[in-house]
Amino acid sequence: MEDDSEPEQSSWAYLPDVCLRHIFHWLDDRDRSRAALVCKKWSCAMYSGSLWRCRTITFYGQPSRARTLEFQSALWYTKKFGKYLKHLEIKLSNPYNTPFIKKFQVIMRGLLSHLGKCNSHLVSLSIKYLELDCLIWKNVVRAQFIKNLAAFLKRMSNQLDYLNLKGARITLEEGCELLSSLSSLTNRSFISEINIEDFFSLHLSVYSSALFHQTMSKFHSLTILTFNYNCISDELLDILREHSSHSLCTLNIKCHIHDPHGQVVSGMAWANLARRAPKLNVNFFFERVMKHDHLARILLVEIPVRSISLRSCYFSDPDWTMRPTLTNLLPAYWHGLQKLTLELNNDHELLDNELLQLILSCKRLLFLKVWAFLSVSFMERLLQNRAERKCILTTIKVRIYTAQDDSTEEEQLLADIYRKFKYLIDSELNYFVITYPMV
Repeated sequence: MEDDSEPEQSSWAYLPDVCLRHIFHWLDDRDRSRAALVCKKWSCAMYSGSLWRCRTITFYGQPSRARTLEFQSALWYTKKFGKYLKHLEIKLSNPYNTPFIKKFQVIMRGLLSHLGKCNSHLVSLSIKYLELDCLIWKNVVRAQFIKNLAAFLKRMSNQLDYLNLKGARITLEEGCELLSSLSSLTNRSFISEINIEDFFSLHLSVYSSALFHQTMSKFHSLTILTFNYNCISDELLDILREHSSHSLCTLNIKCHIHDPHGQVVSGMAWANLARRAPKLNVNFFFERVMKHDHLARILLVEIPVRSISLRSCYFSDPDWTMRPTLTNLLPAYWHGLQKLTLELNNDHELLDNELLQLILSCKRLLFLKVWAFLSVSFMERLLQNRAERKCILTTIKVRIYTAQDDSTEEEQLLADIYRKFKYLIDSELNYFVITYPMV
């Protein structure tokens, strides 16, 4: 007798749509397209808007066949499902010549034009390390790219919440043009987070620019602002206090040796901002700005500092000393400092005692990263104080520089210290300590 019953279906056929979409979420474009061929239900899952909210497109300067296919796929799917897009990240990997930059500009013009017409959900845009001051950016191509990007930002200004143009290296006028695009429709912008670290070209005294101040006065709801110290002035702090004090939570400030940082910023301007923005935390990142007199002009006691990073990049100056910074400047933030990073070439001065005293004085310090010449016994003293609850560190990452070729003895001592405090390290600390020969 012939069996007319329906063939038994796989349990996959009864998988709820929400579960199916979750599985598709973890597949790359190629696997998604293959999975969509299985059945109508899976094909419908492919067109779920939730799968296409985030996109990263990488432009490879020297692509292999696989990378070319990956790029073409990412670009095609971005255009096809662009109306669902909420978060877009553009990456340039090793741009190496003018033809590549020209191709990038043309593709970006088409992509931004398409998204500007079909998308009404984009809230996050990141295009980092454009380095528009490089010679491979010819003037005509550069001007056209900035024009296209400005037009796109203007079109998206009423919905964008996050913009990251870190490393654009742009002129003051071009930079202000791009930022002003975010407020060109209403002369106000309510974007909440902007990253303009290394946004302007090197050596620019942005802090003295009336155009920059006028541009920044258009932002009225900033929550997080990441930028360089060469942008800071009393005028800028007053603008932030007047327009964004109700929302401002974080200032991330980079100070680089090649950026001007000799301006005088008053403690009163910082105090007024901190008073009006009670949620404000300031994170400083210093690159090769190490001398005490330079730091003293910047690290004012009125600043609500949460994090400080001092990196020397192996900079060595026989007249330089770190001790006054550790004993006079940084202790002023004992009540608020939570994260401290020090990368020092202090081969001419031992700082064990000063560093330990600073750590113990900072009552909220949770994160410590130190690359410096230290004695191994420093780690034992630090862990002993941690065991006695005299500090509350949860992360300790230390690279102990040594002038010896053979650091076997120091490594053995560190192993002994680890065994002594193993119960503490394994249960309460993110701990990583090594020796590092600096010969």
